[in-house]
Order: sequence, then C-alpha cells, then structure tokens
Amino acid sequence: MWAAAASLGRRRRRRRLSMAPVLLALLALCLGSGSGSGAAHSGLRLPLRSGLGALQLEPPRAADEQDPARFRRPSEGMIDNLRGKSGQGYYVEMTVGSPPQKLNILVDTGSSNFAVGAAPHPFLSRYYRRQLSSTYRDLRKRVYVPYTQGKWEGELGTDLVAIPHGPNVTVRANIAAITVSDKFFINGSNWEGILGLAYAEIARPDDTLEPFFDSLVKQTRVANIFSLQLCGAGFPPNESEALASVGGSMIIGGIDQSLYRGVIWYTPIRKEWYYEVVIVKIDINGQDLQMDCKEVGQGLQAWARVYNYDKSIVDSGTTNLRLPKKVFEAAVKAIKTASSTEKFPDGFWLGEQLVCWQVGTTPWHIFPVISLYLMGEAANNSFRISILPQQYLRPVEDVATSQDECYKFAISQSSTGTVMGAVVMEGFYVVFDRARKRIGFAVSACHVHDEFRMAAVDGPFPHPNMEDCGYNTPQTDESTLMTIAYVMAAICALFMFPLCLMVSQWRCLRCLRRGHDNFADDISLLK
Repeated sequence: MWAAAASLGRRRRRRRLSMAPVLLALLALCLGSGSGSGAAHSGLRLPLRSGLGALQLEPPRAADEQDPARFRRPSEGMIDNLRGKSGQGYYVEMTVGSPPQKLNILVDTGSSNFAVGAAPHPFLSRYYRRQLSSTYRDLRKRVYVPYTQGKWEGELGTDLVAIPHGPNVTVRANIAAITVSDKFFINGSNWEGILGLAYAEIARPDDTLEPFFDSLVKQTRVANIFSLQLCGAGFPPNESEALASVGGSMIIGGIDQSLYRGVIWYTPIRKEWYYEVVIVKIDINGQDLQMDCKEVGQGLQAWARVYNYDKSIVDSGTTNLRLPKKVFEAAVKAIKTASSTEKFPDGFWLGEQLVCWQVGTTPWHIFPVISLYLMGEAANNSFRISILPQQYLRPVEDVATSQDECYKFAISQSSTGTVMGAVVMEGFYVVFDRARKRIGFAVSACHVHDEFRMAAVDGPFPHPNMEDCGYNTPQTDESTLMTIAYVMAAICALFMFPLCLMVSQWRCLRCLRRGHDNFADDISLLK
C-alpha cells in the first residue's frame, strides 16, 4: 500500500516537472510581448548565478555530492576570521574547555603543537585555567618546544576545542598548558597560544602526539584541507579594533573563490613534516641568481649555496622571507643594484635599521620584484610566484609618525633553510591541500600593490630533473660510523692516560702532606 502511494506521488511529481519548461516558455512570450521594442530585442535573460530571485541551473549531482554540507559555501562564517599586528603574527579566536574559555591563538604552519598560556605572564591579559574546565584530562607528561625565536615548556593534556569562526564542530584535542616560557609571548601581540598546523613528525615530545588538525579531520567530516589569506597592509583599518593592524581569513575544510584571482598553481609537498616544497630557481627583476638548485660542490660551504638546504618550507609563523647565507648575500646584492638610485645604510639590509619616507612618497618603483620558481605538478614544469616590494618591505607602525612611513627589510639570513614566511604569503592565497599532498598559490584578492605592478602566479616554465633539487640528508653507512667511533675512542684514551696519571700523583702527594699540615689542607678545600 505504501509502495503504491509513493509510486502515484512520483508520477504526479513527474507530470508537474514535465510542465515546467512549457510554463517557462509561456512566461517568456508574455513578458516579451508586453515590453517595449528595446526589450523585445533583448529577450528574457535567466541569471545563472545564485542570488535573490535568480534561477539556479545546476547539473544533476552525483550520489557522493548529496551531503547537505556541500550545498553551502565551505567558508561560511570563516571570512575575515584572522587578526594580528605587523611582524607579530596572525591569530584566530578559539575556545578551550567546558565551559568554553576564549583565547586568541597564533596560526603557525611551521610547527605541530597546540599550546596555550596556562599561567600568569606579563604579556598575557588572559590564560587557560585548566582547573575551571570539567572536560580537561591530564596526560601527566611534560613537553618542551624550542622555536627559531623563543621557547616554552608545559604539561600535556586533552580538552574540548572549537573555533567559533570556523567549522561548527567541537573536538577533543591534545593541548599543552604552557607554564614556563622565554621570549615566546610578545608584548602587545594580543595572542595567548599557538596552533601548530604542520604534521605529527615534528610534534613534541614525539610523533605519537596527534596534532590538532589531524584530530579535527578524524573526529569530524571536515575535509583534510585548509587555506590562508593573509592580507598584511591590505587589511582595511578598523578604528574599533585598535589591537589589530592586519587581518585575513583561514578557511578550514575548503577553498573560497572570492579570496583569490586567477587560477591556483600547485606544488607537491615533498615531505610531510613541515610543509616542505622545492624551489628550482630565484630571480630578481628577471635576472637569475645563477645558483644551481642541486647539491653541488664539496663541503658545507657548497651546501649553503643550494636554495633548498636543508629544506624549503611555507611557514605562517615566521615573519620574513629567510634564505640560506649564500643565497641571501646574492639576493641582497641584486636588490642593492636595482635600487641604487637611493643609498641605504648597511644596517637596513641586515634588518637592524629602518628607512622612512613621507606619507605617499615611498619609491616602490626602485625596488625589484623577486620571483621564486616552485616545482609544478606536471613533470619537468615549474611555476613562479612574484613577490612585490610592498611585501618584503614591512611597515613598522610603532615608530612612524603621522607624516612618515617607515619600513623594515623583511628578508633575512637563515641557517635552517629557506622559509617562505608571512611577508611572502601576504601576496597570495595559499592552499594547504593535505589530502592530495600539495600546496597551492594564487594571487590574493587583498594583496597590496601599486599602479604599475601586481603580485603574480604564472607558468608553466620548463625545468628538467627538478626532483634532484630537493636536499637529501647525507647517509653514512654503518662501517663508516664504526670507524669514526673507534678513532674517537682512541683519541679519548690518548688524552685520558696522562690526565689519570696526573690525578694519581696529586692524590699521593695529598696523602703524604695530610699528616704534616691538616690546617693548610682544609683551607685549600674551602678555596
């Protein structure tokens, strides 16, 4: 009976649906005949984009696309959810515990621990109070994490975590309660913790600690992808937000097409620890730095010439574009040559001094465009991202007057490989497609530019044998290690023998003197 009723209902719905084209045609004819001559020529136009009163024409959806979550924009509520200050990072609001405690958390793609301040600190206006959370679970384990700048240590636990301007989910995640720190928190930065978005391999204390994003994907239906739009100086000022001078968006679980222009170019993630990529070439104003991306030459000085020594990573938690020593020196030399119409102090190129111009007179045109060529997805092809001086000259607000604009050179030397930090990312919409092991770059809709030049992502460019460009840690076989160990043991024995002989002689002399002059011996011990 129920089957018959359902069948009858379906036949009626099919008849109604079959009438729809006829009704639309009649409506078009009526509207066309009732309009003026101009309208008669234009005819009826049916908008294809969704909107109020618009007719949405869509192809039939496959079975796996029937998830209701796919019908709304994946970024719903996530646009403009990042804030920060120039040079001090971008943060997102998160809640931790039950009842929820609101905290601003630094977004860092260069680490893997989720950690929050959990004790009073001069630079924190609030901190995580574990004792007030009914859902906190202590793991009874301590953790220590050093960064390029700063370090912290704390106690591991788990608690319920959510992102108010993110996906509408709550997850139980590992959390480090920071109890001691040194040069980690920044005065006036307005963030109280750090969200490491990289892979488990670099998590502390070891890779068995599941990072936050892994927990999010496993416990929910959120897709294994996120994207960042860091706007830098392109963030529109808001007088109501005195604590924030930069902003942007973190889209969790997808991509938002309104945040970028053109197409997204992808580069493979070479290794899942940091977000490691491969740079195959760097040029300044179109002039190649002429540094082979491969491991060439002999010794450590030769390694330092390689773009990818010992890795190249995309890291939102680092401010600058950081380059290996020899690459940095070559890049600075090329930028100096291009901007030679003005003289700058040596301290400026080292990031130690600022340069200032009157408002509106910054000579952007004398500074060159820097292009990084990244390995593409297609075999033997690369693409390039072009970085404007508006990115690598970072505005410094605290020292500028109302008449001046001051800048810091945001390219610096690195001993840990190439780091594409926030000043690079601020020109682009960056997609961290973890599911397909790739990182995408497109021109950001909010990047700062002038009337002559814009940031760009373009390609393809031919580059053979790009797989050789990545740095590989030299492997030493076991027999070589044993030989080194024996040699070191022999050297130690050679030095220890005379030392032991001297100690023995000294002890014998003490024994001989003890019976004659106890007072003098006591005084020498005190000294």
